Amino acid sequence: MSFNDERLEKEKVFRDPVYKYIYIENQIIIDLINTPEFQRLRRVKQLGTASLVFHGAEHSRFGHCLGVYEITRRICNYFQRNYSSTSPEDGLWNDEERGVALCAALLHDIGHGPYSHTFEHIFHTNHEEITTKIITSSDSNINKILKRVSDDFPKQVASVIDHSYPNKQVVQMISSQIDADRMDYLQRDSYYTGTSYGNFDLERVLRVIRPYKDGITFEISGMHAVEDYILSRLQMYLQIYFHPASRSMEEILDHMLERAHNLYSSNQDESSFASKMLMPFFNNSFTLKEYLALDDGVLNTIFAQWRDYPDDILSDLADRFLDRKPLKSVSYDDTTKNLLPKLRELIQTAGFNSEYYTATNDSYNLPYDTYDPQEANSKTQIELMQPNGELVELSEVSTLVASISGKIVGNQKFFFPKEMLSADQNIEIFQPIYEEFQSYINNDEIINP
Repeated sequence: MSFNDERLEKEKVFRDPVYKYIYIENQIIIDLINTPEFQRLRRVKQLGTASLVFHGAEHSRFGHCLGVYEITRRICNYFQRNYSSTSPEDGLWNDEERGVALCAALLHDIGHGPYSHTFEHIFHTNHEEITTKIITSSDSNINKILKRVSDDFPKQVASVIDHSYPNKQVVQMISSQIDADRMDYLQRDSYYTGTSYGNFDLERVLRVIRPYKDGITFEISGMHAVEDYILSRLQMYLQIYFHPASRSMEEILDHMLERAHNLYSSNQDESSFASKMLMPFFNNSFTLKEYLALDDGVLNTIFAQWRDYPDDILSDLADRFLDRKPLKSVSYDDTTKNLLPKLRELIQTAGFNSEYYTATNDSYNLPYDTYDPQEANSKTQIELMQPNGELVELSEVSTLVASISGKIVGNQKFFFPKEMLSADQNIEIFQPIYEEFQSYINNDEIINP
């Protein structure tokens, strides 16, 4: 059976605030969406702690995955209509790849856990590896549905996500410097955060995209639309993804889970401390079923229980996270990095455990990265096709992109309790400590006093 054998007689639609409608044309896609594994994504926020800064950012990975599917579907339709292959060697689009492309697009984030990146850091999970397991495990509903196409089809879908699938057009459609994944999350995250930074001319980009033998390229006439996309991505990272308050809440979440993990490892009373749903992760031994039982709501319920736990640090961190009490942050650089131990010492003296109430966070991103064969994980560069069919790399013809190509943007932040900046804590014995600490801070930067 082929993917197209289960084509619906009448298409179904999902109403979507970004694309108005998302069109489903195949029964397999509907069945994948209706699995428990995919429905769980409704309960995992796309932007994690960012909703504590941008209150509208309550959208889920469920909506994002549907959006990536929709963009991929439009690309497949455009390729089939305008660049359909007539021979194996012509480098054009073979529409038999549609099924694997659409399924990979829909399922690319299926392995994300609650507060995924922080959870991964503490419990050493990997959402990409888990995505592969969900797709290829014979115990999953996802796997059973994909096998209706063929026994090998789940492995094909998983190989698109881990970039080993032989057709580079399909891989780059889902994962490259300008792909369906990024195109959706920029627009979707911009919409739900109430900002315009992520807006770019999607329709124009999808009109100039085209396949070639080594992947995907864009007609040079559409260069300005691609530039617009690159700048939108840069602005979203600087204004949304790197927002200091969101990063602060991530640090509180990270330290709360770390404190809980450490308490559990110190032979605390299991029955009064941890939900059974977290114990497998504290024990570094969990099944796929146990992983899929977790979502943001489950963790938040556990955090609410930790408010009343007798450990002062854990209960206070739970309060700070659930009641949105972010740490304060200041910038530092190589000239002031040496002052961090002194600042931590002052914070410790003021009564805060510096292991759990301080953090450093480096948030950096490359707006556009040209291909470097010497790099272990070099990015696929963006190619533009000239009228004669020759390809040219984007930054070679775009002055704008060349100006930011390879340049790292971001900053280094030191996080600490906001109380350290208060003018009066009504604790006279600590007042000299607060004053000395504040002498190292000016204009939200660490300075040499």
